[in-house]
Amino acid sequence: MNTQNPEIESGPAAGPSADDLASRGDSRSQRPTNDVFRRFIASGWDETVPEAEPLPSAAFTPARRDALVAAVPSTRLVLPAGVLKVRSNDTDYPFRPDTAFAYYSGLGTDQEPDSVLVVEPDPEDPQRSVATYFFRPRAGFDSAEFFSDSRYGEMWVGRRLTIAEAGQRMGVEVRHIDELRDHLAKDVGAQLSLAVMPGVDAGVETMVSEIRSQNGLPGGTELEAENDRLREAASEQRLVKDAFEIERMREAVDATLRGFEDVVRHLPETVGHPRGERIIEGVFAANARAEGNGVGYDTIAAAGDHACTLHWIRNDGAVRGDELVLVDAGVEVDSLYTADVTRTLPVSGTFSPAQRKVYEAVLEASDAVFAIARPGIRFRDLHARAMEVVAATLEEWGLLPGTAEESLSPEGQWHRRWMVHGTSHHLGMDVHDCAQARREMYLDAELVPGMVFTIEPGLYFKENDLLVPEELRGIGVRIEDDVLVTEDGVENLSINAPRGADQVEAWIASLRA
Repeated sequence: MNTQNPEIESGPAAGPSADDLASRGDSRSQRPTNDVFRRFIASGWDETVPEAEPLPSAAFTPARRDALVAAVPSTRLVLPAGVLKVRSNDTDYPFRPDTAFAYYSGLGTDQEPDSVLVVEPDPEDPQRSVATYFFRPRAGFDSAEFFSDSRYGEMWVGRRLTIAEAGQRMGVEVRHIDELRDHLAKDVGAQLSLAVMPGVDAGVETMVSEIRSQNGLPGGTELEAENDRLREAASEQRLVKDAFEIERMREAVDATLRGFEDVVRHLPETVGHPRGERIIEGVFAANARAEGNGVGYDTIAAAGDHACTLHWIRNDGAVRGDELVLVDAGVEVDSLYTADVTRTLPVSGTFSPAQRKVYEAVLEASDAVFAIARPGIRFRDLHARAMEVVAATLEEWGLLPGTAEESLSPEGQWHRRWMVHGTSHHLGMDVHDCAQARREMYLDAELVPGMVFTIEPGLYFKENDLLVPEELRGIGVRIEDDVLVTEDGVENLSINAPRGADQVEAWIASLRA
């Protein structure tokens, strides 16, 4: 018997209560809570609230919302910003609002977790929209939230807007988030249906489902169908960019090209470093944060054979002086529009004969797509044209088991071994923008002015590919540009990043001079 430890004699003690566990994360904090401190910390602050300027997007968002209620009529549409997502313990991933929320609200950067935009038909004119924004406004200096709430407190996360400021910036009615449920329930069932953007905020989705049930609207597959229609409509509406969006895309591309220039300047530093690819990734990321919200997607910095892994984002490899490095990167500006540009660079500054051979073949395919891209051409025709050039090149090199014509047939497709991805995708707030659009609105649709997409053929010869000559193994090349459809063709927004092999070599030399 151990008289020094009663637990051993009597069995284990009861486990911690739920309240104990919930508060344990605060055990490292030593915040004072007495009334004297509370009065002191609430005093002596400048309480002036500056006049808020309208967002630059505020002139465009009403038309976007009008188009949405026309596409999804007689429905109150719920667009959550999203919630913070835990990375580890009490550390969250950087917040980025849902694309549809940002598009229809006009808000960008990291504003505003847990908030919701509601868009519905105007009762007096159902073809027009009415929008209401629900969020948690700035708390007063006399509140505990001000100094003690690490999620919302001003001393922890910075100053948030007041309701008045949010209304002035967005040009819509603004209410406290606590009023959301009552607003959503009003007239639902009798006059309006209710749909929510799926997959963004589980709590708001549950609220919408409960309100529908309470007001006689079906759940299950019918609710899913309404939510999916909202997602589809929001995706399709972004296929053609308005003037505000086009200007933001220009900004994103220009910032991205400056990032590429900095990458070129730092290429010599990558050689010999055990993780030279990480240097490239870091250099671009620093530019993206300095000039915008950050990167629009995980940067691909792929040296040598890694370039043949299409989504190589580990970026933990070495860089050798005789290799090519494929850099696929884009800056997301504060309005959340992102570029998506790829350049394949000779680390030494000069292409070897084998590298140049592959590079110029890819460039030929890219130029062929540019030559046909114009209004009236179907989106799918862009890829078809690139594949014609790729197949002809591979036939000429003796790599196909038949002719290029046979390979282009549905029963062949041998050439796709060396380019398995598509040639183009729409671009905007998402790097693969408008991804929920119907086939007839995307792949089978004709190009129209205002569309923004990529042109990005490539060839990838893995180092263990025994069907290609040894000199080509380990060479991967992609050339990706961002283009805007104009009235009579396309404009290459990324043209200032050289594309031809000679021009790339001259560009590298000039930036290292």
